[in-house]
Amino acid sequence: MINPFILMDMNAFVLGSARGPLANMSPLDVMWVSFYSIAAMILSIIMVTAARKWIKNSILSSLIRLIAFIIFIIGTLLMVLVVSTWPS
Repeated sequence: MINPFILMDMNAFVLGSARGPLANMSPLDVMWVSFYSIAAMILSIIMVTAARKWIKNSILSSLIRLIAFIIFIIGTLLMVLVVSTWPS
């Protein structure tokens, strides 16, 4: 009886190189992009906290929350790009 796993190409299961959108960057540059995305997420959390606790003007608070939401979306998209480029 022939083992079916011998006939399979196991390289099909392993990603040989980075295939994501940041594949042309060096791994250290991708690391910096991940740090920027983490910093953007932390900044957005601090902005939302400040808007809720310390800013009493509702218009200014809403504007700061909107800016924080946009920063959070940018950080999230950057992190998705980093994760999709990860196996290099």
